[in-house]
Amino acid sequence: MADMAAKGESPEVLFWVGCAGSFDDRYKRVTRAFVKILQAVNINFAVLGPEETCTGDPARRAGNEFLFQMQAMSNIQVLNGYNIKKIVTACPHCFNTIKNEYPELGGNYEVIHHSAFLQQLIQEGKIKVEGGSFKGKKITYHDSCYLGRANNIYEAPRSVLEALDADLVEMKRCRTTGLCCGAGGAQMFKEPEKGDKDINIERTEEALATGATTIAVACPFCMTMLSDGVKGKERENDVKVKDLAELIAESQGLQ
Repeated sequence: MADMAAKGESPEVLFWVGCAGSFDDRYKRVTRAFVKILQAVNINFAVLGPEETCTGDPARRAGNEFLFQMQAMSNIQVLNGYNIKKIVTACPHCFNTIKNEYPELGGNYEVIHHSAFLQQLIQEGKIKVEGGSFKGKKITYHDSCYLGRANNIYEAPRSVLEALDADLVEMKRCRTTGLCCGAGGAQMFKEPEKGDKDINIERTEEALATGATTIAVACPFCMTMLSDGVKGKERENDVKVKDLAELIAESQGLQ
């Protein structure tokens, strides 16, 4: 973004990468897949690079309001300095925080989750998906809490999957009654409390019960929890956990 601003240019969208997309080895693959899609359809985008810091979501969820406001104000200052209007992100936690919580601190932007952005590109005909390798394959989709229940985005990810010509099979608990992967609310960063079963195992069992060979996710936390669940069930050889961007990139031969 700094390089672009130095040339007096401004991007069509700012891609907010997020902590997981930057540092988590597994989720870096999602960042790369999404960037390849943006490049393939000639979207003029930029990233903040070293100027991007955590949105403050985990701090606020864990009860550290002071740290949240410090992180949020720092980001808002950078975004407003570049006069950013439109942001796309692959993380529902970043999406929810920037869209719903930054306005009260002076950060007003059009924020789009990558599932809705991909749906838009498919509807506009910029991405032409020819079923291909996913035609007829069973895929189940796990609703991220911050995408579904918090922001009412249920159809965008599903329409992206339907474009792949895959056989979309729903879990018993889906959409408004979907079950959390167990990582939201800063739970990602602590050990689980005592109980009979970890939430991610319960959710993984529901996903495996559908008979799907691919579990589609649209959130880095869900990706980690469900991947751990699949490994825990020793099914990682025949069941893959993949982000929507990876599935689209694969169908386009961009991977």
